[in-house]
Amino acid sequence: MSAHLILGGARSGKSALAQRLAEQSGLAVTYVATATPWSGDEEMAARIARHQADRPASWALVEEPIALAEALQRHARPDGALLVDCLTLWLNNLLLAEDEALFAVQKQALLDVLPSLPGQTLLVSNETGLGVIPMGELTRRFVDEAGWLHQALSQRCDNVTLCMAGLSLPLKPALHTPSL
Repeated sequence: MSAHLILGGARSGKSALAQRLAEQSGLAVTYVATATPWSGDEEMAARIARHQADRPASWALVEEPIALAEALQRHARPDGALLVDCLTLWLNNLLLAEDEALFAVQKQALLDVLPSLPGQTLLVSNETGLGVIPMGELTRRFVDEAGWLHQALSQRCDNVTLCMAGLSLPLKPALHTPSL
């Protein structure tokens, strides 16, 4: 099992990095999409269409907005790579379901299943904790939950990378920093 968490802001290059890593793996790739186009949200529909156009046609596609752990368990295989894009959209879907039990169960299921998945798993997520404190209870909770999810996942992943301006910075394994 190999898991890689790729974090970054909007348009940071995180999805492109994940796709390059999946392609370079030489493994059969299954793309796990968590986005749900809401009725009337043309901008989100355009984003989804752009992501679809950017993916190789040979990749398998699984669309799963809620039961992510179950989908990963069902599609993981030793000779395959799973690319999940993205965890913050999945988190958003769970929060908007307004079901605390569902939220807790699904989040814990992801944390529990990740270490046991065969093959390679690439997890893409938005780093939301670098900006100002958002207004509104739901938005603040989203930022908090994303931060806590990223902390928990980073403990379970072999690699963690931060993307900014199309550049990637490995966070784990950590770069050697000489002592002062």
